[in-house]
Amino acid sequence: MTLSRSRMTKVSTDQRERLAMSVERLDQSSDKIRERDLGQTFDSNITLPHYEKSPKKGQAVLFVGDLSYADNHPNHDNNRWDSWGRFSERSTAYQPWIWTTGNHELDFAPEIVKLLAPSMEKINRLSHSHIGTVLLTELQAAQNYSAYGKYTPQYSWLEEEFPKVNRTETPWLIVLNHSPWYNSYDYHYMKGETMRVMYEPWFVKNIVDVVFSGHVHAYERSERISNIAYTVVNGICSPVKDQSAPVYITIGDGGNIEGLTTKMTEPQPKFWHPVNDSPSSDS
Repeated sequence: MTLSRSRMTKVSTDQRERLAMSVERLDQSSDKIRERDLGQTFDSNITLPHYEKSPKKGQAVLFVGDLSYADNHPNHDNNRWDSWGRFSERSTAYQPWIWTTGNHELDFAPEIVKLLAPSMEKINRLSHSHIGTVLLTELQAAQNYSAYGKYTPQYSWLEEEFPKVNRTETPWLIVLNHSPWYNSYDYHYMKGETMRVMYEPWFVKNIVDVVFSGHVHAYERSERISNIAYTVVNGICSPVKDQSAPVYITIGDGGNIEGLTTKMTEPQPKFWHPVNDSPSSDS
């Protein structure tokens, strides 16, 4: 059946408890199905082989943008794309990689003719993918880098596709988006705010379960919250817990050339990120 408004506004306690347990298991198994901001460094060469050798690896890799970092080199050095392709081939040859664009793929320079994904469209790719009981929606706008407002292709596509989700066939609804909407680090702080304001009501209405993001080179996981009321002047925010809202997971620490993000905002908004990997965290 198609997900109706009544279904979307009523979330059973049992369902949310099951989803919470599943997210907790996903959080504890970092080598399952997600990758991020990988690049090609010594650290990258630890991250990907660790996943490849894991007996618990999942059915697919979800990659939330910033792949080869070739744009850090003159003219988007094609050799960097070739070496990254060889580096990732040990996994991509045997598993589907479902990816969204990051700011390092902003202009789709050489990758538009090289990277293949479940969607065969190479430009303006708007798609969703199925992995078992999971429906994945890949958002392609990298926040302030490209258009995502009303009447843009991405906005219109999502407006049309969300109501079609069949939560009986795919009870999990996961969104891949490069820049996080919620971020307690100084790095890229509030960079996704305008997109959050525009899209978050849809996510709550349609009971999106998890949003995976990268961009910030760190890890943290939110509680189920919505409609954060930011005070831009002083950075203070107060969360609203919402069981219809998604869990937001930032996973931008795959090993890229730019290094880890460690400095957090003060005071740290611990009420919405129960887990992070900052050196200052006691998690």
